[in-house]
Amino acid sequence: MRLILNSPLDMHLHLRDGDMLQHVAKFSAKDFTGALIMPNLVPPITDIPSLLAYKERILDVMGCEQFTPYMSLFFKSDYKADFLERSRDYITAIKLYPSGVTTNSDGGVEQFDVKKLAPIFEAMSELNIPLCVHGETNGFVMDREKEFGAVYECLAVAFPKLTIIMEHITTRSSAELLKRYENLYATITLHHLLITLDDVAGGLLNPHLFCKPIAKRYEDRDALLELALNANKKVMFGSDSAPHPVSKKECCGCAAGIFSAPIALSALAELFEKHDKLTNLQAFVSDNARDIYKLTPIEKTVILEKKEWIVPATFGDVVPMFAKQTLKWQALSQK
Repeated sequence: MRLILNSPLDMHLHLRDGDMLQHVAKFSAKDFTGALIMPNLVPPITDIPSLLAYKERILDVMGCEQFTPYMSLFFKSDYKADFLERSRDYITAIKLYPSGVTTNSDGGVEQFDVKKLAPIFEAMSELNIPLCVHGETNGFVMDREKEFGAVYECLAVAFPKLTIIMEHITTRSSAELLKRYENLYATITLHHLLITLDDVAGGLLNPHLFCKPIAKRYEDRDALLELALNANKKVMFGSDSAPHPVSKKECCGCAAGIFSAPIALSALAELFEKHDKLTNLQAFVSDNARDIYKLTPIEKTVILEKKEWIVPATFGDVVPMFAKQTLKWQALSQK
């Protein structure tokens, strides 16, 4: 049995830089036609020369693979309208991080004052630049995303022409917000469709499933599954694949991030087949993103075969999701 996917897209991807970029980029390039690249490097990508240099480094690693890195800027509260206008042709989105909520977010927004930031959001609305948001407060870890919902509602009402992407949603409350506001959309990760907090810390602590936003409750996972499996037009796949070396995961002060790039399409095919929803996978991993972001990706056909394979224990110095486990689908080739 074979499954054909046309131009699959990963709309939330961490490729890192330097040696890690050299190592992990090939996995996304093999299975996807493009990805929205996160800008939270050290230092973050906040200007066009840095963005173009990073894009060139990514393309150099990709070699002859058919892959488009869709670039994003790290949101800064001092961006001006003329800078955004000059940037429009080089970027697909701007990513907003509240300060300190996740990896390399210390340069993010300290205080979320919508009135103070209004000129930026108004300019982005007029220029049709989507705003991607890591939506968490600094409150109790299980409540952070739900608490941020009020900010999403404020933004959606105050800037109705602004396309707002709630990144890697994890809660039923976020799923409900999608129904209320026309200009709210969301990415959903593979891991948040599969795991709950039980898988991370219900028994022995599994550092390789520790991520931010942290996995939530069963009812939250079920709400995400309902959206993804039915290919709701307001959601799209974003892996949030975030590699860290073993030394940063299996240690005190474990880094947040799950490395799913090598197995994402295989595991998604297995999940959608399990729920008799394989016909909806194309929309979730490509068609919805094209509509939301107004993209015309490179034509690329990825073929998956129903063929068992064992996920390697490591890829270099990075442990993948499902390490040493058997998956039922395998991405074999592309055209």
